Amino acid sequence: MVSTDGLTALWDRLFSAQPDPPPLLVLVTAAVALLVVSARMPWRIARNAVTIAHEGGHALAALFTGRRLHGIRLHSDTSGLTLSAGRPSGPGMILTLFAGYVAPSLVGLAGAWLLGGNRITLLLWVAVALLLAMLVLVRNVFGVLSLLVTGGVVLAVSWYASPQVQAAFAWTCVWFLLFGGVRPVAELQRLRSRGRLPESDADQLARLTPFPPLLWVTLFALVNLVALVAGAALLAGPILADAGLTG
Repeated sequence: MVSTDGLTALWDRLFSAQPDPPPLLVLVTAAVALLVVSARMPWRIARNAVTIAHEGGHALAALFTGRRLHGIRLHSDTSGLTLSAGRPSGPGMILTLFAGYVAPSLVGLAGAWLLGGNRITLLLWVAVALLLAMLVLVRNVFGVLSLLVTGGVVLAVSWYASPQVQAAFAWTCVWFLLFGGVRPVAELQRLRSRGRLPESDADQLARLTPFPPLLWVTLFALVNLVALVAGAALLAGPILADAGLTG
């Protein structure tokens, strides 16, 4: 059995606030994340994390609206598929379709809120818990491997890395989700304009509502840009404090 002292130590480790990161760390991690999102090869590799969040958003929205979730598939080309059963139209289906493209940015915003309170360990452990929960829903080998590798890296950093490395890793990941949530929306519209994504989330939403696909793409972009600005404001707290601009 786990002793009371052990549980108390675990609780303190999980919920205690770490010191403010150096302002330089905040800037460097933002630059690294932006470089990964902007550069072709790093983006092709790291985009798997965005796909995980995208499909997780579909899955969570499906469960929240009472749909029956059949499973998630993650593919090596960074595409994914979430299958759910229920009414083929109506608010539940609309919310499920809408959630995918905004999920990475909203997850990034939630992460920025935790980092704004310096809850670095809590952020990492919540990420591991969400990846494990998603693991039981995945129905293909690549998806299982992708989640195991991602979760393993996050767990290893949270358990073995120094506080400085944990901070750098956490800030980079959250910046990446905030930046990385914007790029797929631009890619979506570019592919749609070439007729290459006739079954995109935006096109499916257009068939379920009176609104055209471009409106849904615009809404995806607006939500993600607002999340980016709000998340950046939260993450920039140490810089503002160092400049004496916060109370």
